[in-house]
Amino acid sequence: MEAGQGCLLSSASPGRARGNQGRKTYWLMSVVISIFDRTGNMVKPWAEAGYTCYCVDLQHPAGETREGNIIKVGTDLMDWMPPREQVKVFFAFPPCTDVAVSGARWFKDKGLGALIKALTLFDRAVKLAEWCGAPYMIENPVCTVSTYWRKPDAKFQPWMYGDDYTKETWLWTGNGFPMPMPELTKAPEGVSQKIWLMPPSPERANLRSATPMGFANAVFRAFHKERITANETLTSPERARAGGIAETNAAP
Repeated sequence: MEAGQGCLLSSASPGRARGNQGRKTYWLMSVVISIFDRTGNMVKPWAEAGYTCYCVDLQHPAGETREGNIIKVGTDLMDWMPPREQVKVFFAFPPCTDVAVSGARWFKDKGLGALIKALTLFDRAVKLAEWCGAPYMIENPVCTVSTYWRKPDAKFQPWMYGDDYTKETWLWTGNGFPMPMPELTKAPEGVSQKIWLMPPSPERANLRSATPMGFANAVFRAFHKERITANETLTSPERARAGGIAETNAAP
């Protein structure tokens, strides 16, 4: 039985406490890994539910910095390996600047070196995802990766999950990653173009690439459908996010 999927431990065993109608119980929970992740948006629902989450990005302070259940790791992803713990889910957001179709007019000026570096980092994400053996999701906007590797398994817009802006996002998934069903299939009126209208700033790239929270919460709910169905012990944040879970893996 997978850790974090109903593995009940004694009160003397290591783990995270879970209240269960007055009885002391513990759940051995696997960790969540998110690489090339500056904002930590994708792991916030998991951290609030009690999971230990590793957010790895070169922009974080060198070494490990803990903020609640989120451990920020500042390091070069080419030199980093995941901790020796069972991984619940693996997320990756490799840099897209040199492969995104939106910047195609600058590809020639940037040269082959920029493209090779971008694809090398994307390949690193793929290799780490496969090494972990957990369900995984690798994210990029509309990009040329589909030409050099394979087409994405899913696509979505932030407004499909309740965020009021557009940004077509591609996902490469594997190992049973449950793509959540969108709440909307038609863009509502007044959807913002804020991503494309964002003014220049030092944080512009990070802000544009931040995971929409509606999608992050939907993914969390999709992963916990079976636990909720089995009436397992959940923390209040887990229970609050438990509604409206998708029942399909079909791409939007």
